[in-house]
Amino acid sequence: MAAGGYGDASQKIDYVFKVVLIGDSAVGKSQILSRFARNEFTLDSKATIGVEFQTRTLVIQHKSVKAQIWDTAGQERVLLWYRAVTSAYYRGAVGAMLVYDITKRQTFDHIPRWLEELRGHADKNIVIILIGNKSDLENQRAVPTEDAKEFAQKEELFFLETSALESTNVESAFLTVLTEIFNIMNKKNLVAGEDQSNGIPASLSGKKIIIPGPAQVIPTKSKMCCKSS
Repeated sequence: MAAGGYGDASQKIDYVFKVVLIGDSAVGKSQILSRFARNEFTLDSKATIGVEFQTRTLVIQHKSVKAQIWDTAGQERVLLWYRAVTSAYYRGAVGAMLVYDITKRQTFDHIPRWLEELRGHADKNIVIILIGNKSDLENQRAVPTEDAKEFAQKEELFFLETSALESTNVESAFLTVLTEIFNIMNKKNLVAGEDQSNGIPASLSGKKIIIPGPAQVIPTKSKMCCKSS
């Protein structure tokens, strides 16, 4: 597996995976996206208004994968507008990143609400990772790593702590989600091939390949990601 650069626009694309970022305002969603998509971090970043997305192309197991990462405002004051576009925001998403700020307990306490909304609007088998951002502010920590790890295990989520500022684990977080989705798609391709060999029309088996319909592989403790030392 190898990550592509930050502007591989000309190469052939084998897969496009839509991943959504959700969580409270000011937890660093846009900074995580900027760090992954362009390897940039802006100290005076402004709050996201509405919805935006960025892309980055990577190579996973010799296949070209375009990650289409969607970011949205987390402010309570735009929730009425947000509700109006919620379905469109989640439509087609095969991965999601639930982000909280390790220095603000309230942002972690709101994660169950965001998870409920995600599961209410997205595909029930979407691949999800819980992200505790701002790990560079360890001296201000308000959310113990064990609390988040326990929640992730209970809800069958991947988990990582990141720092967009220091670029810690941002790449690993996205690659965890994208590789899981890729492996799922490969399994679906294999199933489609078996169906075709059993006499199912190629057009039907082809639809299984073209239309992403991910199936979550429940992470075991050995697969769970955790804070790096």
